[in-house]
Amino acid sequence: MNIVERLRAAGCVFAEEEAALLQEAADSPRHLEELVSQRVDGLPLEHAVGWALFCGQRIVVTRGVFVPRHRTELLVDLATGLNPSVVVDLCCGSGAVGAVLQHRLPAAHVHAADIDPVAVACARKNLADVYEGDLFDALPAHLRGTLDVVVANVPYVPTLDIPFMPVEARDHEARVALDGGTDGLEVLRRVAMQATSWLRPGGHLLSETSERQAAGALAAFAAAGLTAELVTSDDSTAVVGRR
Repeated sequence: MNIVERLRAAGCVFAEEEAALLQEAADSPRHLEELVSQRVDGLPLEHAVGWALFCGQRIVVTRGVFVPRHRTELLVDLATGLNPSVVVDLCCGSGAVGAVLQHRLPAAHVHAADIDPVAVACARKNLADVYEGDLFDALPAHLRGTLDVVVANVPYVPTLDIPFMPVEARDHEARVALDGGTDGLEVLRRVAMQATSWLRPGGHLLSETSERQAAGALAAFAAAGLTAELVTSDDSTAVVGRR
C-alpha cells in the first residue's frame, strides 16, 4: 500500500496533498516512514510537517501546541480592520494571530502571551514579543491601559466535551488550550473582566466563540462593562467588545 492509500485508509480526506507535504518535510526515507506512520495514528498534519497555513502565511507549529484553525481568521480580519497601534494576542498558542497581524500592520506593536511554556517557545519562533503567564498577568505592567486591541482566542470547549473531540485535538494538543471549564466560558469571563483595565478607552476585545455559546459570551462581555456584539462569517462566530 503506497502513502496515499495508507493516508486515505486512515481517513485523510486530502490524502494526495498530505502525502506531498509529508514527503517535502521528510529528510530521508526512514523519516518519511515515521511521519506517515504518526499521521496514520492521528498526529495532526501540522505537527508532522512543523507548520500550519494561516491567513496565507506559514506559521511554525511544534508538537503539543494548538494548531491554528481557519475559523480564527475572522478574528484577524476584525483586528486588522480596527488598524490598532498596540495589540495583544492572548492565549496565543503558536502566536499565529499575532504573527499575521504583525505582517499586516508592520507599524503596530504586537505582543503575545500564553500560560503554556511549550506554546510560548513555539510562538517565539513566529513573533518577537511573547510572554509566559496567566492571561494579562504575563504582560509588562507598562501596557496596562494602552491596548487598542486584545485578540483572545481562549479555550472554549466544555470540560465534559473534550473526550468527544477528534483524536488530533484530544490527544495531541495541550488540554489547557482546549478546556474552557464547565460551560466552556470560564476563561472568557476572566479575560473580559480583566480586559477593561488593560484596554485604552475605546479599545476592543475580540474573542472566538461557538454558536451555542454566543449568548453566554455576550453576557460575559456585558458583565465586564463592555459594549458587545456578535460577528459571524461562514463557520466562525466572534464576540467583539468595546470599552
